[in-house]
Amino acid sequence: MRFSEDASGFVSVGEAVPEVILEIRYYSTFNFIGDRIDGYEEPIALLTREAARALKAASDSLMTRGFRLKIFDAYRPQMAVDHFMRWAQNPLDTRMKAFFYPELDKRGLIPGGYIAERSGHSRGSTVDLTLFDTRTQREVNMGGPFDYFGELSHPDCRDITPEQYESRMLLRETMLDCGFKPLETEWWHFTLKDETYPETYFTFPVKRRAIISNRL
Repeated sequence: MRFSEDASGFVSVGEAVPEVILEIRYYSTFNFIGDRIDGYEEPIALLTREAARALKAASDSLMTRGFRLKIFDAYRPQMAVDHFMRWAQNPLDTRMKAFFYPELDKRGLIPGGYIAERSGHSRGSTVDLTLFDTRTQREVNMGGPFDYFGELSHPDCRDITPEQYESRMLLRETMLDCGFKPLETEWWHFTLKDETYPETYFTFPVKRRAIISNRL
């Protein structure tokens, strides 16, 4: 494992996959902490070139079926993960509990694996996303919100409607077909199977200047 500030292998998802919708939650205050997260200096998504190419293939496939991809998060700098850890260790700050972890005691988030000192997102080939229906012009109802801490977020959860489960499986199968692997506890989370930097955690902030000269 090593840390790196080198962003030369990264590209902007908005440029590589121009049809995606970006709703970068950690740039906003609507996330499980309730503040903008350290390291998110612009509301953009960054990925390794290889992950962006695979994501473009997934997007192309879903566009033929009437869907666009909506991105909540992609590359996540280590400073953001450090912010998560500091927050998790403060039991008094539960501002967003009702939205993101109503069933859990905050003191159990680290032992339960919901918050950790390292994230695959910091390696640059992981993306959090959902489907957007181009017919209704609405985000698809997946039966549970992004970043909900609990079993409702497991892809195979059956406490949802058949239509919601089918939508989860459409996203999952498309991403798998295009070279990603899922996380069994989060329906929105996918990592490139052959990660470009499997042992490297990056530290540069999420901003356009970091990858300004990079192209696919």
